[in-house]
Amino acid sequence: MTPEQQIERCLDLLRKVLGDELIAVYLYGSSIVGGLQRYSDIDLFAVSRRSTTTEQKRQLATTLLDVSGTYRRPIKHPVELTIVVQSEVNPWRYPPCFDFQYGDWLRPEFTDGQVEPWATKLMPDLALLITQIRVASRGLVGPGPADTLPQVPYADVIAALADALDSLRADLASDTRNVLLTLARIWRTVETNAIGSKHSAASWAIARISIELRPVLQHAIDATTGKSEDSWDDDPAIAATADAMLEQIRTKLADPDRSNLAQTMVLAD
Repeated sequence: MTPEQQIERCLDLLRKVLGDELIAVYLYGSSIVGGLQRYSDIDLFAVSRRSTTTEQKRQLATTLLDVSGTYRRPIKHPVELTIVVQSEVNPWRYPPCFDFQYGDWLRPEFTDGQVEPWATKLMPDLALLITQIRVASRGLVGPGPADTLPQVPYADVIAALADALDSLRADLASDTRNVLLTLARIWRTVETNAIGSKHSAASWAIARISIELRPVLQHAIDATTGKSEDSWDDDPAIAATADAMLEQIRTKLADPDRSNLAQTMVLAD
């Protein structure tokens, strides 16, 4: 199944399940910025007029389990679908709430029949997703993002970035490649206010990290682009690389010069 076919099946699913309540659907992430890589997700974001019912969530999960690939089956890309109720995010408040999310990290729970396998619907990361969609996305259904989604205050984008750091570090051993690339992207964002692909951010970070840690980031890039396998040993340089980027990020977030919170995010070169 090609990415285009996966996207079309997701759109058909959303139209069938949400019907007239579906306001808009946006494609964002690697599909738009940098291009899909070997381990890239197909990132979709839907805006609805109301919350989905339990049965609708079940319908969504059942079909997405089939449409989405896994990193162990790269013939299909994993699909990440987030649905928000428009009134829950616009007007904006922080932290925001989502309504439904499918991602392959939740595949075991959805396979077991759970339809709401999350501890809370509070999702600070929506500040980043919505900002990213407003900066770089493709509308697949409905009006453009400027007409449906709010301009997220810069302070809330920074708060969401900071909020993600501890959980990312905790996931380093189990999700090494993705954590390293995500930290590189956060580092570039807090330094430059630019949003771009993970592997391009890692290339940016390589030029700014100590020489002995550069091979770790290069391996993350090579794995995501398919030049090498996504396999990792117990090399202490992995944790050292993550911690070096975390130190840079936290130093920047603590910079008093960041007190001017009227800045906006831009698309990275």
